[in-house]
Amino acid sequence: MEKESGTLYLCATPIGNLEDITARVLRTLKEADLIAAEDTRNTLKLLNHFEIHTPMTSYHEYNKIEKAKALAERLLRGENIALVTDAGTPGISDPGEELVRICRENGIQVTSLPGACACITGLTLSGLPTRRFCFEGFLPREKKEKAFILEELKKETRTMVLYEAPHRLEETLKELYETLGNRRIVLCRELTKRYEESLETTLSDALERFGKEKPRGEFVLILEGRAKEAAIREERSAWESMTPKEHVDFYVEQGLDRKEAMKAAARDRGVGKRDIYRALLDS
Repeated sequence: MEKESGTLYLCATPIGNLEDITARVLRTLKEADLIAAEDTRNTLKLLNHFEIHTPMTSYHEYNKIEKAKALAERLLRGENIALVTDAGTPGISDPGEELVRICRENGIQVTSLPGACACITGLTLSGLPTRRFCFEGFLPREKKEKAFILEELKKETRTMVLYEAPHRLEETLKELYETLGNRRIVLCRELTKRYEESLETTLSDALERFGKEKPRGEFVLILEGRAKEAAIREERSAWESMTPKEHVDFYVEQGLDRKEAMKAAARDRGVGKRDIYRALLDS
């Protein structure tokens, strides 16, 4: 009889305070056949603290493809593997997503054990709107790709959450200020630790502060989105530069039928559908 494949457990680990680990994660780390860790030295400290002696293997950015295939083979043989990152939830700004993808492709069961996540921790204590937000993680290192992302963020009306290392913080703040203008921002560091800090300020004031003071610790940046009213005004101004016919034709070219295109154009321009219909008759 063929042995059933094992399960990949995505185990959230503390982002600072060791008391934040869950009982379920501790049990899974003890019972798993293997722990795949982003940094085995870092994870060993956690395991020693909780007296866990499960074997470990490294799984990180530089071996994420080949090692994922090897781990998938072990899972297919029936082993259970716990995946941990340096801190927080695996798969968020780390190579875990690659392993999950390969497991999915091979029909291997994957389950996530929720727990600490720096993104959500920073967002919830920021005081900025939380109903709608976007997570960007670390900005790309490549200049063209970064410029493209920053231009997208310039139009974003939701609260934005980014990660940044201390040695790149000042550069990132400068790029955000130059592209997005002076926005409100909350900078969080040492989250859940003894010297946790959340600094509510503006991009310009943050630049001034960290131009004089050396940043320490990993940062979560929570940045206010663009005012919806300004975004609507700019969009409406763009539509108003078109004639009603050009506006309707634009949506027809996008694949809408003419009736739906007229509705969309009316909505964009803040007028009734009959106004668009009359304008088309007069053109």
